[in-house]
Amino acid sequence: MSKATPVTRNDVAQYAGVSTAVVSYVVNEGPRPVAPETRERVLEAIRVLGYRPNATARALRMGTTHTLGLITPDGGNPLFAELAKAIDKEASARGYVVLQTSTDGDPVTEQAKIAELLIRQVSGLLLVGPAADPDLTEVSIPVVAINRVLSEVSSVRPQYREGARAGVEHLIAHGHRVVGLVVGGPPNGERELGWQDALHQAGLTDGPIARAQFSRHGGYGAGRELLTATNRPTAIFASSDLQAVGVLRAIHEAGLRVPDDIAVLAFDGTAETEYTWPPLTVVRQPLERMARDAVSRLIGGQDAVEAITYPTELVLRTSCGC
Repeated sequence: MSKATPVTRNDVAQYAGVSTAVVSYVVNEGPRPVAPETRERVLEAIRVLGYRPNATARALRMGTTHTLGLITPDGGNPLFAELAKAIDKEASARGYVVLQTSTDGDPVTEQAKIAELLIRQVSGLLLVGPAADPDLTEVSIPVVAINRVLSEVSSVRPQYREGARAGVEHLIAHGHRVVGLVVGGPPNGERELGWQDALHQAGLTDGPIARAQFSRHGGYGAGRELLTATNRPTAIFASSDLQAVGVLRAIHEAGLRVPDDIAVLAFDGTAETEYTWPPLTVVRQPLERMARDAVSRLIGGQDAVEAITYPTELVLRTSCGC
């Protein structure tokens, strides 16, 4: 079966009884005005014939592709998957589409992905952390950082330190005096500092720390490490949901119960934490709000560079002992 011949702008012009230039004015909404009746004739011809304008050529003529580039550290992480979904929803409502890619947390890969998206003429970039600072000197389009702070571009992120402190304070309120920490990233990050703030404010010394990747496997290994510590904790604060999932497995394999023998609390608050056993108490990031503001700043323009932070929400479930 032969392929149908694509409908051209000439076909639309002939059907509507106008010039090809008039068809172009209607499709591109300018640069010259078109009388309402003529415009309706052209639109009717487009509907009847099934004409599809060349979107790429049209975008280049108008100076924007209405496409946003989104780079995350790990596309398989539920946190970044939920964030990407929220960003796509916000972008779609404004007539934009999102090209998403991930870096496996590798700064070199992130730099290469930035270059690839620029070649594809994206209208703006959303760079999600954590990762080392990329080189943006050759980037001339708007950029917004999410869950990280980059110099010379605006950023949106949760109040990590305050949220971590609130979560650990809740564990202390349950009577825990040795609260361990499973944490990713470099030492003295905001979540680690929030953990320390809560302990020191309560007159407690730092519990044992296990540093691990932001992954289930990382949390599993860190959990096993904490359970064999000399001052074994009675509660564990994990800096991400995935780490907390790994911690739960380590506790189960050790023959201990959550929260009877050891309590667990996580930072992030993705949907996955509702379906662990027991369900995890979490410090939830406001992903929808961050996505909305990031897309708005990217599309609507930025008067000044700002580092915007948002309050987190403590969601109480069974794993903390509530």
